[in-house]
Amino acid sequence: MTLHIETPALLFSATSLILLAYTNRFLTIAQIVRSLKKHYDENHTKSILLQIKNLNLRLSLIRYMQLFGVLCLFLSVFAMFCLFLEEQIIGIYLFGASLLTLLISLGISFWEISISVTALRLHLSDLMEEKKK
Repeated sequence: MTLHIETPALLFSATSLILLAYTNRFLTIAQIVRSLKKHYDENHTKSILLQIKNLNLRLSLIRYMQLFGVLCLFLSVFAMFCLFLEEQIIGIYLFGASLLTLLISLGISFWEISISVTALRLHLSDLMEEKKK
């Protein structure tokens, strides 16, 4: 089995876009946390504290998403380097590892999105209850 040096390079654009999306999510959530912290300092309500706790979990997950995304990119570059040195077996294993880290990153991303959707549904259900009153 042979692997060409161009194959690991295919992950560059996809991984770069994924990392950009992860960074945007991180920045958006960080801004929301700052806003909620300000509201909590004024009101000290338990619901705001629970929202901040939820967002803190999501920030941790995004950090791991980014970690595995960067590791994917690193392993892809290292695989290309090994292929350049004509170390086929090592290059193949490194490329396989890079694909695995990309899958882990995407899996954590799915977990973070599901937490986000659950929180939004809870928030919307509160609004629907208020609307019924």
